[in-house]
Amino acid sequence: MSEPFDGTERSLGQLVASATAEMSALVHDEIALAKAEIRQDVKRGVMGGAAGIGAATVLLFSLPMLSFALAYGINTWTGGHNGNGGWNLAWCFLLSFAANVLLAGLLGFVAYLKFRKVKPPEKSIASAKQTAAVLQGVKPHPRPVQDKSVVVARSSA
Repeated sequence: MSEPFDGTERSLGQLVASATAEMSALVHDEIALAKAEIRQDVKRGVMGGAAGIGAATVLLFSLPMLSFALAYGINTWTGGHNGNGGWNLAWCFLLSFAANVLLAGLLGFVAYLKFRKVKPPEKSIASAKQTAAVLQGVKPHPRPVQDKSVVVARSSA
């Protein structure tokens, strides 16, 4: 074999070790990228979920008390407190319900906006596809055929 002309040639073992280290670093970097993208989307999802749970909680727990207070407040505001009649209580309760549904709809819309921002980890997917495309072009070296006459004896002790 000839001597290296500038001392930069590496042995096969060094090349394999270098390729393995670079492949390992590439896989670790892709995993780190996927984690970062997923962490960001999970935060958005949690915020959207919290807003949705808030909407459901407001609608569930505030309806009875808020509806009664609002309905009687509307009745009082329209003149029912001094015996002049005011609006019928049924209309007051219906208006109270509409206000609660409007508030729940607003909170639900906020939840929708937060959930809409959650996206798949596009950078990680693209990077993984690119790595897979590169690795598909690599052809493995065939293994040498072993001689069947050479058998390693094992001890059965």
